[in-house]
Amino acid sequence: MNTIQKRLEKLRQQIEDHNYRYYVLNEPSISDSEYDALFRELQNLESEHPEFIAPDSPTQRVGAPPLEAFGTIIHRVPMLSLENAMNKEELYAFDERVRKILNSSKVNVMSNEAPRITSLLLTSELKELYASKEITYVAEPKLDGLAVELVYVDGKLTNGSTRGDGITGEDITRNLRTVKSIPLRLRFSLFDEKEKGSPSVVEVRGEIFIEKKGFIQLNKTRLDRGEPPFANPRNAAAGSLRQLDSSITAQRPLKFFCYELGYIEGKSFDSHEEALQTLKSWGLPVNPDIQVCQGIEKATKYYHELEEKRESLPYEIDGVVIKVNSEAERNKLGARSRSPRWAIAGKFKAQQATTIVVDIEASVGRTGAITPVAHLEPVNVGGVMVSRATLHNQDEIDRKDIRIGDTVLIQRAGDVIPEVIKVILDKRPNGTQPYRLPSTCPICGGDIIRPEDEAVARCQNISCPAQVKGRIEHFASKRSMDIDGLGYKLIDQLVDTGLIHNVADLYSLDVEKVSSLERMAEKSASNLINAIDSSRKTTLARFIYGLGIRNVGEHLATVLASEFKQLHALMNAELEQLQNIDEVGPIVAESIVKFFKSDDNINVIQQCLDSGIELEPPPPDYSSQKLSGTTFVFTGSLSSFSRNEAKMMVEAIGGHATNSVSKNTDYLVAGPGAGSKLTKAKELGTTILTEEEFLKLIES
Repeated sequence: MNTIQKRLEKLRQQIEDHNYRYYVLNEPSISDSEYDALFRELQNLESEHPEFIAPDSPTQRVGAPPLEAFGTIIHRVPMLSLENAMNKEELYAFDERVRKILNSSKVNVMSNEAPRITSLLLTSELKELYASKEITYVAEPKLDGLAVELVYVDGKLTNGSTRGDGITGEDITRNLRTVKSIPLRLRFSLFDEKEKGSPSVVEVRGEIFIEKKGFIQLNKTRLDRGEPPFANPRNAAAGSLRQLDSSITAQRPLKFFCYELGYIEGKSFDSHEEALQTLKSWGLPVNPDIQVCQGIEKATKYYHELEEKRESLPYEIDGVVIKVNSEAERNKLGARSRSPRWAIAGKFKAQQATTIVVDIEASVGRTGAITPVAHLEPVNVGGVMVSRATLHNQDEIDRKDIRIGDTVLIQRAGDVIPEVIKVILDKRPNGTQPYRLPSTCPICGGDIIRPEDEAVARCQNISCPAQVKGRIEHFASKRSMDIDGLGYKLIDQLVDTGLIHNVADLYSLDVEKVSSLERMAEKSASNLINAIDSSRKTTLARFIYGLGIRNVGEHLATVLASEFKQLHALMNAELEQLQNIDEVGPIVAESIVKFFKSDDNINVIQQCLDSGIELEPPPPDYSSQKLSGTTFVFTGSLSSFSRNEAKMMVEAIGGHATNSVSKNTDYLVAGPGAGSKLTKAKELGTTILTEEEFLKLIES
């Protein structure tokens, strides 16, 4: 290494060290002018010697040439969403469920959650229960930003992505590189020799956000340029990260806080607290307001304290996240299909405002449900301009006596659709009339009927365009048949031109038909047909969910697929048979039976199967056999299956898949390139399997 290269490397290390002190420790050791001088020297040297510019140099945060579109990245460990708690009682109920599972010898991953506490008063027995065997939690502010994942290989930032659907996210690596508080290299990689025991792969999750002060300045700049201001910091952060031109992202005041470890290769932690402390020492900024709480009472106290000082914080938050601290306890608790059992989001009280109801419109959903929607005079509620609010149904309108022209109090909580809380009767103008839903569908003119035992009125015409379009959009969605490129605008064209009338008709489309549509070139049409063809091979659970059966969500579709194994078995199921399934109540069972008694629905399903759709049955459930309760760890390169598929196979036998090797690990599945996990497994005497041996064990 020559003198110039040494000086360049020295400058980069110095600047990264000052970035660490400024963004992570909040303890700058030099003035801004001194920092700027170091940065200019580095820029000048790299300009004179471009052959020595490194991709992870601090000067490379200015952005890159615009992209045509974002790619995708599959998360090694799914980025799940969180269950919400709206008050103190629901936080205590979460703690009760956690301790109940940890005190049990076996967890049924498909079972219902433990019943929530319904009483607002805690009995003396319950207080005594909470006082014993308290769980250690880590509580942290729930930032109102955009969740991202960063991947470091040998200490260097290699890629970054959005949460996406939890399994696959958008590749926004180039934009994330422009965020100054995200280290391009972890601190253990800044030294000449890699620190002993440092991991080869680190995947971390965190939040990209804009502080209130930065948001105000950003909007001032936009107004000065004649550009429209952003509605709120969250929208500004999300929009900044989704710029195809990363040089625009580089100009935005984005910040990053790391809040969770996703996957790590070559190191393990006993607790979340230990992981956060280590990540901070490696240069990743961690929120200083995070607190370790012994027991739910202290965690709840933290929740209330943070809500009180919410407005004084430099950033926007909409609640508190409470997580189990122990890694071993997390592994035992596991996860549901969409959220971990070891964490909960305590949401703050909804934000409210008053406005006027300009009109009320009957909206038609994909199941024919008629939902009254209030059109409002636009009003700012918690940084978001609101112009519409749900009125739910006719009963709610009658109960609250909501009329066109009324002044009303509305509220929104997080991303929930705003709703009308009450009418301010003192401001009601003369001559207003009670509102009634129409007797005919505003879309197709068909009859609207409200069953005696239901609150929701429905359009009875199953060929109603609103229902057809909604059903097709749901069928094609990411979590159903995953037909990439089939959005609502294209569905509108396909239905309006008569090319399709139901979901089965999608499989009769060809490039010629699609390319005849407005703004559809042959290449776009070809991509859509390829996506439709790819969707022909899917799982039974996805297909059931995609059918749009009332009251059958994604999780319940998985339950039904596991129970019946074959579609025709579910189609012929009797009411009593369905009600005997855990998680299927009388209302859900009746919805399923009614759906499969419809000749129209049966015909559509048969058309789908005739078009070549193949339904892969769920894996066998061996949870009652001898492998139930065993713990697996996967390491190295896996060629036969992805880590997510491996986790699903392990859970199917009632086992657990974890990220780190410990004395509790029963099996280590090692592929080529296995490192420290393999070494540790050998030291502990853990059973080591190849991929082939793992598959044979599962099959046996």
